[in-house]
Amino acid sequence: MNQASSGDKNKAVMKDIILKLHNGLSVEEARDRFEREVGEISSTEIAELEQSLISEGLSTDEIKKFCNVHALLFESALALAASEETSPSHPVYLFRLENREIEKVTGSIEDAARSGDKRDLPAFKERLHDLLLQLRGVEVHYERKEQLLFPYLEKRGLMGPSKVMWGKDNDIKDLMKSALAELERIAGGEQVESYIATTLSPLLEEVEGMVFKEENILFPTALEKLDPGDWVSILRQSDDIGYAFIEKPEETDSLIRHLQSALQEEAVFESGGVSFPSGTIGLDELMRLLNTLPLELTFVDRDDTVKYFTEGEERIFARPRSVIGRKVQNCHPPQSLDVVEQILTSFKDGSRDSYEFWMNHRGRFVHIRYFAVRDGRKRYLGTLEVTQDISDISRLQGEKRLLDERD
Repeated sequence: MNQASSGDKNKAVMKDIILKLHNGLSVEEARDRFEREVGEISSTEIAELEQSLISEGLSTDEIKKFCNVHALLFESALALAASEETSPSHPVYLFRLENREIEKVTGSIEDAARSGDKRDLPAFKERLHDLLLQLRGVEVHYERKEQLLFPYLEKRGLMGPSKVMWGKDNDIKDLMKSALAELERIAGGEQVESYIATTLSPLLEEVEGMVFKEENILFPTALEKLDPGDWVSILRQSDDIGYAFIEKPEETDSLIRHLQSALQEEAVFESGGVSFPSGTIGLDELMRLLNTLPLELTFVDRDDTVKYFTEGEERIFARPRSVIGRKVQNCHPPQSLDVVEQILTSFKDGSRDSYEFWMNHRGRFVHIRYFAVRDGRKRYLGTLEVTQDISDISRLQGEKRLLDERD
């Protein structure tokens, strides 16, 4: 059977599976049949197959049913590529690739500190400064590890990495800040050796020590404890944080792009709460959460009808419940109606996604923003108004860290 006829057969099988799903076939039965009759299929082929079926005019319900099971089918294909740590698509492969680049940067810093011309102090300091700024890229590497790898290890009962290694990561970040600050304070050549011994070398030792801990403890443990599905999820979310020092292999970028375009994540109401892709929350918790936000939210649907607003204890503008169900145009004075219509029209035709305004109101500085709310296919669902009293925020200066609360 040639490649074209094989593709046609796969498409026919998939179409039949979708139709049967629509008529009551379980997801498990659909997956079993897919694996039995279609077998191995690349992520690109799956995405192309979906597009082909959509182009043939499958109904919205059938497409939605397809997307429900598509996550499982696509995840299976992606897991195949991400199951081997030597694959350019595997998160550990990418972590290790970054570590090799980190070692190159620390090596360059060591060379510059050891063999740089300390008699030309401005040039010496500039070279070290540039390299230290480059090394700060390691913070992205650490963040991806902390925000993606650690949570999956915790789900497997391994709390140590997040409790110990995360603290060491923060120590390294503090050492980098100190190294940059102390470098600026060097005024004479006699201070250079002291700086290298007491500030720079400890930083490099900690960075290289973290590379060793990751390579010999963290990654082997993660490879042993996490399953392919976990690695798929980590890979899928890695784009949100980014990569340090490396360009993602084209294969990885293609897999993530196809995955994001193929999966339609939806909220589901179940067991007295709402299950989102990012977590589940009870209805009462959700209402209290929204009303606790230090800002006011108002949602106007695609038909310009006011559907919802938050009810925090302190409100900037009066908003009685009687506005629910009114056209938003009727909630504004005639003088501002043209602006309201301009905002709504630009959101609906896709020419704009947001607007912002600010004003003084009764002695307070108020920031008002409007956002177009769109679904996964970029279709307009409505407008969100966000109103916030930023009087105190606008006066903030310097830094106040979470740890400062302990002082």
